[in-house]
Amino acid sequence: MKKQMRWMGCVGAGLILTVSALAQGSAVKTGEKIAFLGDSITQQGADGPGGYVRLVISGLEANGVKAEAIPAGISGNKSNQMLERLERAVLSKKPAWMTLSCGVNDVWHGEKGIPLDQYQQNITKIVDRCQAAGVKVMLLTSTMIREDQGNEFNQKLVAYNAFLRALAVEKKCLLADLNAEMQVTLAQAKKTQPRPANGNYLTADGVHMNPAGNQMMALGVLRGFGLGETQLAKTREYWLDLPGTCELAAKAKLTQRQYQQLSALAAQKKCSVDSLVGEALNQSVAVLLKK
Repeated sequence: MKKQMRWMGCVGAGLILTVSALAQGSAVKTGEKIAFLGDSITQQGADGPGGYVRLVISGLEANGVKAEAIPAGISGNKSNQMLERLERAVLSKKPAWMTLSCGVNDVWHGEKGIPLDQYQQNITKIVDRCQAAGVKVMLLTSTMIREDQGNEFNQKLVAYNAFLRALAVEKKCLLADLNAEMQVTLAQAKKTQPRPANGNYLTADGVHMNPAGNQMMALGVLRGFGLGETQLAKTREYWLDLPGTCELAAKAKLTQRQYQQLSALAAQKKCSVDSLVGEALNQSVAVLLKK
């Protein structure tokens, strides 16, 4: 209990560490590689240009820093699995940096999860091995498990995130406090935006990020790397015209004859029906916005 209170007391110090990086400009330099170690949130974050991993890279590029991402997210992974694959997934690729997003599955999986004491040991070993290999680490506090801070999962997650904040201070790691960022962003969204149809403002399913959630995560990481508010504003503007960062869930309702005709046309063009319709939709949207 005393240990837990000590971690909680380090929250402010962890935030100071992040703020101190702000005054220094981007800690990442052109030509450096960043490994993104994590679970399904990170895996999805690297899948398309709107994922947080890809947005971090494009956000750096918008500010004159050309870095390379090493995607290292695997769905369902917990801290023990990330520790086990650290060498082959990260260290063998010789990155200058690694961000670590871990904790959601350790808590969310209940009895099949990882208890706090084992989580502490696993995360500490990951950080120690990275630093011994010359890889600089940024710790990401775990984002919320469903958009309700009062539920049992998020309450259990408090101690895990408190540990991460304290470890960032102890090991002199950068810190992106995404859990705190998510709570603030969520509170603002509830005040200013109508409730979405699925009830979630920042996630697609309560855990995995939607476009707004991916941007929230990316901005938090970029802020952790030292980008100031002027640079972040430039990043937001750059993202506005970045192709593919938002996808519509709208589905075309077709007759069987229409689908057969589209399939034949797609075969001629050597593409899928989905890509054919998607391109047509993009063109239609462009025409619509010109009116």
